Amino acid sequence: MMCAAHAGPGTLLVDHAKAAGEKIRISGGGRCNFTNLFAGSENFISQNPHFAKSALSRYTQWDFIDLVARHGIPYHEKTLGQLFCDTSAKDIITMLRAEMGDTPLWLQTTVAHIRHDSAVFHATLQKDGRETAVTARNLVLASGGKSIPKMGATGFAYQVASDFGLNIITPRPGLVPLTFGDQFKSIAGTALQGRATANGTSFDEAVLFTHRGLSGPAVLQASSYWNEGDDVTLDLAPTTDLFAALKKARGTAGRKALSTVLADHLPNRLVNYLADGTDLGGNLADWSDQKLADLAQRLHHWHLTPGGSEGYRTAEVTLGGIDTDDLNSRTMEAKAVPGLYVIGEAVDVTGWLGGYNFQWAWSSGWAAGTAIKAKHA
Repeated sequence: MMCAAHAGPGTLLVDHAKAAGEKIRISGGGRCNFTNLFAGSENFISQNPHFAKSALSRYTQWDFIDLVARHGIPYHEKTLGQLFCDTSAKDIITMLRAEMGDTPLWLQTTVAHIRHDSAVFHATLQKDGRETAVTARNLVLASGGKSIPKMGATGFAYQVASDFGLNIITPRPGLVPLTFGDQFKSIAGTALQGRATANGTSFDEAVLFTHRGLSGPAVLQASSYWNEGDDVTLDLAPTTDLFAALKKARGTAGRKALSTVLADHLPNRLVNYLADGTDLGGNLADWSDQKLADLAQRLHHWHLTPGGSEGYRTAEVTLGGIDTDDLNSRTMEAKAVPGLYVIGEAVDVTGWLGGYNFQWAWSSGWAAGTAIKAKHA
């Protein structure tokens, strides 16, 4: 929709869903975290970390915020620069539909076949059992990745791009809960402000223990840097020096049980869980500096090996995708196939949690749309 709003007359938008913008509608608990105040290329993962700079710098979060304001949509900052609609995510969909003007939108329409004869693209579209042949000078792949298949997500863009000779960086789920069997079943629902680290990249946000493993913003963020077989490290108290805190408490409350004092810093259910696998017995006075230091080290650096992830079923985004080496970073056009454009999640550009992926959709859609309009002006 963002691309169609800027591509100019003669644009046709095709969507196989029953309604436009379904992923917008369900995002942010129905309020749509539509951008982030701090969006920049450093908040994105790609084989080429510089690729996203052009689009993000030419159509910024401030441009989209201005668009939202011009449409009179009330919004608020929730945390860490994340902007949400006050009322409903549907406000963003309505705004984008309005920006599209008279551009036709064909819903519940699938693409049966696409070919290119060096001058135009020929597509066979299917709707209500009938086929329609369409020709176009430009084709934009804006169909996202594989995340949330119940919403109709598929690898369609990858297949079309591959058919035209573009390289695909192997897709995998991102921003996804990590699974540990029933390891944390007894403390499911326990949450704390922690730090999750995967392959050297750390995030300080909420960590949630679930029936199947680990979730919460910090873990979802780290999951995008995690590869199967790798460890994830949790710091259960990133803002507290546990050794210093326990040592100080030993001088004033030495008769208290260590587990009791530890529960001043960690959720009680988590302390009880840790006590099952770690010796936390005795009074605090019985613990030497070395033993307290060793315990603090383990709690600040808890190494865990996930069995896997929840997969595309619950992943918020898809990592990987159409190789940026095959695209022009300014226009999003395929270098070897004039007129073929790829935008949004289908590209090997994946944002952090918190509105970054929507901003990439707006920026890349704007870049392709304005390039198409300028080409045919």
